[in-house]
Amino acid sequence: MELQVNTKDRSYPIIIERGVLSRAGFYVTTGKVFLISDDGVPEVWRSTLQRQFPDAPMHVIPQGEGSKCFEVFQEVLADMLEHHLSRKDTVIALGGGVVGDLSGFCAASYMRGIRYINIPTTMLSMVDSSIGGKTAIDFHGIKNCVGAFWQPSCVIIDPEVLSTLSPRLLHEGMAESIKMGLTHDPKLFELFEQDDYADHIDEIIVRSLLVKQGVVERDERESGERKLLNFGHTYGHAYESYYDLNTYLHGECVAMGMMTVVKNPELHSRLEQVLKRLELPLSCDCDKERICQLVQSDKKADHGMVTIVQVDEAGKGYLEEWDEAAIRKGIGL
Repeated sequence: MELQVNTKDRSYPIIIERGVLSRAGFYVTTGKVFLISDDGVPEVWRSTLQRQFPDAPMHVIPQGEGSKCFEVFQEVLADMLEHHLSRKDTVIALGGGVVGDLSGFCAASYMRGIRYINIPTTMLSMVDSSIGGKTAIDFHGIKNCVGAFWQPSCVIIDPEVLSTLSPRLLHEGMAESIKMGLTHDPKLFELFEQDDYADHIDEIIVRSLLVKQGVVERDERESGERKLLNFGHTYGHAYESYYDLNTYLHGECVAMGMMTVVKNPELHSRLEQVLKRLELPLSCDCDKERICQLVQSDKKADHGMVTIVQVDEAGKGYLEEWDEAAIRKGIGL
């Protein structure tokens, strides 16, 4: 299956097909290739890609959010310079959201911008971060606060690579699909309420991508509707910043962020049951005062006001502006 993302600056395909990783080379037609992955990506997938580009260097970064930093960013750029990449060449990212974010930002920055292809290997990156053009690194404890909008040239999604994911990683990625179901597609959310949701992985991926595709095309730079895809992320990013990087995964923090924000009793109950089914956390034992401080430091904050995404009915997200009092009330202070 192929979807086409059409933005103001670039149009590009999303290829969704089992086994397509072994044919990724078909989508690179010119120039040299520079591969970026992390040491958490199983060797079988790195080897599958490397065999198609035997002469291409592969820069392997440490797995985890800690690699989204200036030090690793500089290391990758230095390696790209050492291999004499030009503006006609292509970066290929193979990995999860960290690899995609870092690789995209390196591609956006190098020589003022070169092509990059995103090959996500986690559920989370497949359904969310692999498309849309948001690239970034973390800085001073704040997630994604240094970055650029830089659309990929192509996104290649092979659901077969999910076979090597742990249940925890698979489920945390599904939190992003739950988010999209709640903000845009009630039938997507309802898939998670079925006992056999695990049999619908391909449909969940496609429905999530259709939501993201439509939103990105209508609001590439996040001036309006795209902000709805931040549902659960404002408090979620605060939870991520508060805890050690190894305590909670991104999707787990988003799950807790959604539970923090949703106030409609019926929807709150439905969301709770879905998260329990996926063994995702509902809440955490944290310093609520510190969480409030982190929320107000979020990159979406504006002079003391924070844009919060709220959902009262599945499929209908909307925006609210919260001041400090509302932020404190939201977390129960």
